Amino acid sequence: MSVERVREYFKALGIADRIMEFEQPCATVDQAAQVLNCEKGRVAKTLSFRLGKQVILVVAAGDTRVDNAKYKARFGRRPSMLTNEEAISLIGYAVGGVCPFAVNERVEVYLDQALKRYDSVFPACGSSNSLIELATHELELYSNSKGWVDVCVIVD
Repeated sequence: MSVERVREYFKALGIADRIMEFEQPCATVDQAAQVLNCEKGRVAKTLSFRLGKQVILVVAAGDTRVDNAKYKARFGRRPSMLTNEEAISLIGYAVGGVCPFAVNERVEVYLDQALKRYDSVFPACGSSNSLIELATHELELYSNSKGWVDVCVIVD
């Protein structure tokens, strides 16, 4: 359950060659922005939450944080992030490489509106040193997202 899982998924879509792997880690927004030499907002971080018995992912711009009130208004309860162990078993990826592609069944993916500020963004691809550049409409398509939400605020 790593970049190879995502590579296989993207191979079927004809975009596996767009995955970038780096020698240095890019597991955090700061690391990824430095490796890519881009602003933090273009790093698309994937946040994992437990929503009752459901697991959801929110892909958010790197310069945002989840706003508890907005999250609760949208999803009906306060955010409860998964531990690394829960992420591995419930989503299929470890924290630092969690991505919205080729996730385990019944995991729902949502995209935060703040990503729409950019023509393209850089989500992880299943490992702590892999990224892909996708247009925001491609991210929506390839992540099989349930739609756009407004649960984050810009902080950087």
